[in-house]
Amino acid sequence: MERVLGIGGYFLRAADPTALSAWYRESLGLDADEHGLWHQQAGPTVFAAFDSGTDYFGSRTQQTMLNFRVRDLDAMLAQLRAHGAAVAEETQEMAGVGRFGWVTDPEGNRIELWQPA
Repeated sequence: MERVLGIGGYFLRAADPTALSAWYRESLGLDADEHGLWHQQAGPTVFAAFDSGTDYFGSRTQQTMLNFRVRDLDAMLAQLRAHGAAVAEETQEMAGVGRFGWVTDPEGNRIELWQPA
């Protein structure tokens, strides 16, 4: 059986793709080139299905949620707040998994930030 090798891309609709791409670059430090190509660090990736009624993604109209691994969750959340981003006040810790925080991008997409254990 053939198997996928990893996530090859994540695509979002945006009212202003240029501005949204700039937000990801300037607020999260996502160093993508002009075509969106980004060489990320190797590490774990979670692929999980959630119940259709979940509130975990924020808005019920949001069908997927992007999760970024971060080195220091507190530093990243402080950086995002300094950029004026809509950062959730709460964080969550799961024993053996790590810590989580959330930010909403300028187009209303909730993003999860994960500092692995």
